[in-house]
Amino acid sequence: MYRLFSNKSLVGTNTIFMKFIRVLRITLLFILVFFGEIAISFSDKTTTEKVFPSEEKMPIALRLTNNLSAYESMQGLDQQIESFMQKWNIVGASVAVVKDERLIYTKGFGYADKENEIKVQPKHLFRIASVSKLITSVAIMKLVDDGKISLNNSIFGENRIINDSEFLEIKDKKVLGITVKNLLNHTSGWTNRKGDPMFLNLSIARKMNAELPLKTETIVQYVIQNRKLDYSPGKKSVYSNFGYALLGLVIEKVSNTSYEDYIVTQILNPLGIYDMHLGKSLPEDSYENEVNYYGLKGERKVLSSFGTGERVPKYYGGNSIETLGAAGGWVASPTELMKFLVAIDGFGMRDDILSVESITEMTKSSKWIRPFGWTGTDSNGFWWRTGTLSGTSALLKREQNGLSWVLIINTTPKYGARFPVQINKTVIKGLATIDNWPTYDLFDYYEPKSLQNKWLSINN
Repeated sequence: MYRLFSNKSLVGTNTIFMKFIRVLRITLLFILVFFGEIAISFSDKTTTEKVFPSEEKMPIALRLTNNLSAYESMQGLDQQIESFMQKWNIVGASVAVVKDERLIYTKGFGYADKENEIKVQPKHLFRIASVSKLITSVAIMKLVDDGKISLNNSIFGENRIINDSEFLEIKDKKVLGITVKNLLNHTSGWTNRKGDPMFLNLSIARKMNAELPLKTETIVQYVIQNRKLDYSPGKKSVYSNFGYALLGLVIEKVSNTSYEDYIVTQILNPLGIYDMHLGKSLPEDSYENEVNYYGLKGERKVLSSFGTGERVPKYYGGNSIETLGAAGGWVASPTELMKFLVAIDGFGMRDDILSVESITEMTKSSKWIRPFGWTGTDSNGFWWRTGTLSGTSALLKREQNGLSWVLIINTTPKYGARFPVQINKTVIKGLATIDNWPTYDLFDYYEPKSLQNKWLSINN
C-alpha cells in the first residue's frame, strides 16, 4: 500500500491519520466513562450484564416523581397511608397501584434517608424480602415453559439436577425423592424445628469450617449432610426459605448461568425492567437510589453474619441478604414490581411472560398445599405475596377486579411477619375512597428531557 504514495505525501497522511486516532481514542474514552457511570449507578456491586439505559430503556421508576400521582381522586389513599405511617412509626414507604394493567399511581411517603432529609420518590429501591420468592418461582416456570425442566424432576442424586460430588453425601435418603414442585409449594419435608438454616450463618460456618458470609452451596451441604426430613415430601406445606434458596441453585444448574443473570436477562429485561437487583447487607454496599433502613426503638443488635465479632443491627449485617438470595435477597421499586406483576397476572390487556398453564399451576392452592411463589391465593381471584425482614415489610396483591398494588416500608415492622395484615387494611381502606380512577398510564410516561438530564435527576 505504501508504494501508492510518495514519502512526502506519506508523512502528511500519517500525521492526519495519527490525529484521527487521537480524536477517536478521546471520543471512545468519553463514551466509556459516560456509560460506565450509568452502568455503575444501576448495576453497582453486581457482575450481572444488564441492558444499558437509553431514552427508550430508562428504568421506569426513574422517569416518575411523586407529583405525577397527585390526583385529587387519590387523596383518600394518601391520607390512609400517612395515618398508617404515623401510627406505626414508619420512616419511609412507597406505593404503586395498577388498574386494568395501567400504572395509575406510584408515590413515596416519608424519608428514604431521614438523616439527610431525602424524601421517598418512585425511583427509590427497597428490600422486598420474601416477595423475592415470586421472582424465583416465575423463573422456574419460565424454564418449564421453555422445556428445560419438569416440575417432577428430582433435585438430588446422580444424573439429577444437583449432582455434584459434594452434594451426594446425604443423611436422609428420602431427600432423593424431593422434586422441583416440592420446593415450589413448600412440601419438601424440611421444617425449621432446628432453626431456619438461612439465618444460622455463624453456627453453620463453624460446623462446616466455612468463610462468612455463607454461600448457598455451603448451607445446602450442611442441611443434606446433617438433617433428616421431618415429613415425607409432598405430604403437606411447611414454609421453607431454604427450599427457595435451593431453587436458586436449580436455576443456575439448568440455565448454565448465574441465578441473577438468568432472572435479569430472561425475565426482567424482556419486560422492560432495568432496576431490580440482588441486594447487599451493608449500608456502604447499597445502590445509589436505595433507601436507608431503620429498626424499632430499642431493637437489640446481634452478632454480624460476616464473622467480625461486632454487634450490628439485623438490617445492616445481622441478616445476610447475600445468603438469602433467591429466597429473599432482591431490591426493587414498587413501580417496577408492578411492571413484573402485570406480566404474570393472567389478565389480557398485556402479554404475560408465562403460559396460561404455568400461571394456573402457580396459583393452585388448597388447605394443606401452598401455591408457587405466592403467599396465598383464593377462589375469588385474590393472589398475595408478603415479605418481611428486619428493616422492611412488603405486601403485593392482585385482585380479580383488575386492581393490583404493592406497599413497601423501610422500617422494622412491630409485628414481624404478621405486619402485612396492617398494610392490607390500610390500602383497602384507601382504595375504597376512590370514586374516579385515573385514566393515565404511567408505565408509558416519558418526560421530554435528554438522557443526560434524566441521569442527573437520579441524584436529586
